[in-house]
Amino acid sequence: GKKKKKQKGKETETERDQLESKLKKIFGDIYKELLTTKNGAQTYYEDNDTDKNYYKLREDWWNANRETVWKALTCHAHGTYFHATCDSGDNRGCSQAKDNCRCKDENLTKETDQVPTYFDYVPQYLR
Repeated sequence: GKKKKKQKGKETETERDQLESKLKKIFGDIYKELLTTKNGAQTYYEDNDTDKNYYKLREDWWNANRETVWKALTCHAHGTYFHATCDSGDNRGCSQAKDNCRCKDENLTKETDQVPTYFDYVPQYLR
């Protein structure tokens, strides 16, 4: 995040601090909603963290929504993803993801929902 700025004798929050605060509120609201269910979520996500960061809930949310987020981020990227990460099927190694930034299936016949990257470009604090 950007550095803190001084404003009339006091520092303001960094953009990352503001984002973290918003994420705490969002996942806090999700957690409160889970408390109304009778499926064991309350016990599973019982938060002993006094800062109420909801890291376990964030991680599960990210794992459940990774593909949808990737599609949203790349919906207009078409074949312009910058890194060779898909199996080209010719035993020569990786090729560039061309199909809306998604890799083809093992037979190279149709698009999959696979996120074509070995890296997780979303920082941990955003989850």
